[in-house]
Amino acid sequence: MANKPESRLPGRKPSGPPPRRFQFSIWYLVAVVMALVLVQSFFSTERATKLPYSDFKQSVADSLTARLRNVAVTPEKITGEIRSDSAGAVQWRKFETIRVEDPELVSQLEARGIRFEGKRESSWWQSFLFAWILPFALIFVIWSFLLRRMGGGGAGGVMSFGKSRAKVYAESATKVSFKDVAGIDEACEELREVVEFLKTPGKFRALGANIPKGVLLVGPPGTGKTLLARAVAGEAQVPFFSISGSDFVEMFVGVGAARVRDLFQQAQQKAPCIVFIDELDALGKARGANPWGGHDEREQTLNALLVEMDGFESSKGVIIMAATNRPEILDIALLRPGRFDRQVVVDPPDISGREAILKVHVRGKKVSPDVNLRVIAARTPGFVGADLANAINEAALLAARRGKKAIEMEEMEEAVDREMTGIERRSRVLKPKIKEKIAYHECGHAIVGAKLTRMDPIHRVSIIPRGMSTLGHTLYLPTDDQYLISKEEILDRIAATLGGRAAEELVFGEITSGAYNDLMQVTGMARAMVMDYGMSDKLGLLVYRRRSQPTRENPFPAVQEDVYSDATAEEIDAEVRRIVDQSYDRAKTILRDNFELLEGMSKKLLEIEVLEGDSLREFLGAERTTDFREETLQKEVETSAAAPPVPRESDPEIEPNDENNLGSNLDRRG
Repeated sequence: MANKPESRLPGRKPSGPPPRRFQFSIWYLVAVVMALVLVQSFFSTERATKLPYSDFKQSVADSLTARLRNVAVTPEKITGEIRSDSAGAVQWRKFETIRVEDPELVSQLEARGIRFEGKRESSWWQSFLFAWILPFALIFVIWSFLLRRMGGGGAGGVMSFGKSRAKVYAESATKVSFKDVAGIDEACEELREVVEFLKTPGKFRALGANIPKGVLLVGPPGTGKTLLARAVAGEAQVPFFSISGSDFVEMFVGVGAARVRDLFQQAQQKAPCIVFIDELDALGKARGANPWGGHDEREQTLNALLVEMDGFESSKGVIIMAATNRPEILDIALLRPGRFDRQVVVDPPDISGREAILKVHVRGKKVSPDVNLRVIAARTPGFVGADLANAINEAALLAARRGKKAIEMEEMEEAVDREMTGIERRSRVLKPKIKEKIAYHECGHAIVGAKLTRMDPIHRVSIIPRGMSTLGHTLYLPTDDQYLISKEEILDRIAATLGGRAAEELVFGEITSGAYNDLMQVTGMARAMVMDYGMSDKLGLLVYRRRSQPTRENPFPAVQEDVYSDATAEEIDAEVRRIVDQSYDRAKTILRDNFELLEGMSKKLLEIEVLEGDSLREFLGAERTTDFREETLQKEVETSAAAPPVPRESDPEIEPNDENNLGSNLDRRG
């Protein structure tokens, strides 16, 4: 929601010191005058030839040969053009001569038939006006315009480098409240204390309590940190200063520190208020990271921020809020008590949170009654608020492109597929033999997954190419978020992921490179069982590596440290191979026992390209598939009548693209 910033708040005095006015210096005038002199001397290089009066009289006497023309007589001088013959060529050049008292001059000019005219010379002030004042005024106007443009239109123009660039929103301009923030209930609840302090500070002061000076919002990109900060200002009905951390850092030394001081000065004048610094890591990186040493502008700006946060009292009602998705690189001095002493973690939402976010984003949009947001929430594990908002907008664009009057479930599903795997590539023409192998591959995933009781229900099987390298996919629909995973569940996932390669080998007697992504996933899952989860009887209950925190972009993060010997490494490799080989044999056994089902399902998939709903239940049975129009609606009614679940810690195992997701992405890479 876009809000128009207001430079002045109703009922309040203008903030900050009076604007610095541009002070004119005499040296500017001297420089401009010298420039004008140089310009005039350059353009006036073509001057008239000085001609003695006697030579002029001789030319008048010889005028029968038409040596003079365009003669102008003034009280001070005589000007015109005189002919000169050189090498047979006729040239006319301007001349000028000082006039001498000669009563016979006019009669001689008339007698010789020379055309002449009289002119009155302009006064000195006219020459000064047109030659000096008007050019100077024009340059001054252009100069002033450029200065204002370079200064962003603010007071002081280009001379106000040290002014804060924070956007100020008045009480009435911040129209966001906690009702517009969904899926992060714990973070909202923690920030209600800040709202209550801004509304009723006397309640806390009576007990001698001090509200935290700084609140740091930490979470992945797109989780709603900026929206949450604006919601706090909207709930408390106080002014809201918004600025990015990069706005403080400039190439000029001292500018960032000056902006920090100016921002805090304005905030104290408008207290109670909220100062929000987005992308704090651009300003607050740990000092001393520069290997060359020295004193740079960013560190000086950070020092100014630390000093200013120590220099004001929270009892005045100024709350500093900041957001970052990289808290590990912040300077330790920022996080100590007395500065950003409270951290609010904004996690990616769970399935109920995603459903609530979807309900917020469908406001004001025409949505068909058959749209089941619970299904969309179940299909999007790991999605944050920004991803869900983009999916809703993409669905609206698709519906408008197809000429529909409302967004239907088809557009919602297609929008989610585009987010996860890319757009459909129906223009990609595949040979019949390759398409047949893809169909058997995907049906192998589906059949093995359907026969394993610990797997999620299957939602769709498709052989329509998507994105850059996905030639087909098998989509599983989790019925709920999963926070723990057992050894048997991981083994089932490995077997189902290998079902595509097993189907290729059983049917065609050869294997292809289409299982590259599957093999990468199962290798990661098997290695995690052995090295991270202590699920190997041979290697025991030990962790053999330390890993960083997972993210949506990197659900299986890089290894930070290996803590095992070379002999143990050989045992780990052998155990990983054993787990994968046993799971592969298990998948082949299931497909041999259901070979007729594999052939029939593959032929049907080749015919219609997508199996879902009734066509999918025809092969796999209702208990192993999902009917989002009936089953999930019934479950939604049951869960809404029950008590709300206790919030639990998010689980990296449910990321849409991690090694535990059984959606097969056939890859054309070798």
